[in-house]
Amino acid sequence: MRLLELAGRTTVITGAAHGMGAEIARLLAHEGAHLALIDHDAEALSSLAAELDDTVVTTHLVDLRDDDAVFAASASISAAHPHINALITCAGSSMLGDIEQLTMEEMRWLVDVNLWGTVSITKALLPALKRAPDAHITHLASVYALAAPAGRIPYSMSKFAVRGFSEALRHELQGSSVTVGAVYPAGVRTGIILHGRYAAAIDPAVAARAAGAQAAMYHTDPIDAAARIVTATRRRRARTMVGRQARLIDLLTRASPTGYWRVMRGPLREAIDTTTPMG
Repeated sequence: MRLLELAGRTTVITGAAHGMGAEIARLLAHEGAHLALIDHDAEALSSLAAELDDTVVTTHLVDLRDDDAVFAASASISAAHPHINALITCAGSSMLGDIEQLTMEEMRWLVDVNLWGTVSITKALLPALKRAPDAHITHLASVYALAAPAGRIPYSMSKFAVRGFSEALRHELQGSSVTVGAVYPAGVRTGIILHGRYAAAIDPAVAARAAGAQAAMYHTDPIDAAARIVTATRRRRARTMVGRQARLIDLLTRASPTGYWRVMRGPLREAIDTTTPMG
């Protein structure tokens, strides 16, 4: 398979204002790509665009839960960028809490953001991507699309679904000019867990302690993760692990599909305990 040419062509990035999305934008700008950046944070999006003032870049303020807004933004992007050949979906949030603490509304909100936002932007941009001689879609799943920890039901549920969507879409598009891949990051220091949501039933101090305990386990630099994701997009890879933890968990879940939690639960003890403050 030929490498995807990114310089001089447009990559669309969701969740572009923060974390891995912003680092991917910076890296691609340095390589001469054109960019269409999507986020719901107007101030951060504007700041990033100003930083990339030497790049052909458009910004699009979109709530990915709003299908009409997503399709309208996609039409605007297609009009502004005639040569779109890559989509990288980084938008997402996290949610702490166990099934008894979480409400149905809280869980639906996270699935709307992580799953349906990914599906809607992909569907909306697919016609433009198909017009390119070669194009690639990179969906950010998560290591929690491989292993499902306690206390993270809505997050893992949404990311397992992103994984399934990516694989089914890859199969549907076989024989076309568009390829599809999923990326499975773990331990990337983006702040997603610290700035994510938690069940309203949880004591905020307990939620902060649990989030901090998990964040302390993250060791992969977002810039390194961004480089891996750009490489995966250029090489049109179907499956990419990001971070040493992701590779280990991938091996663990393959070796013990139903027993991996016995190994994982010890190191994650504080991070999954959303009921008891630690003294």
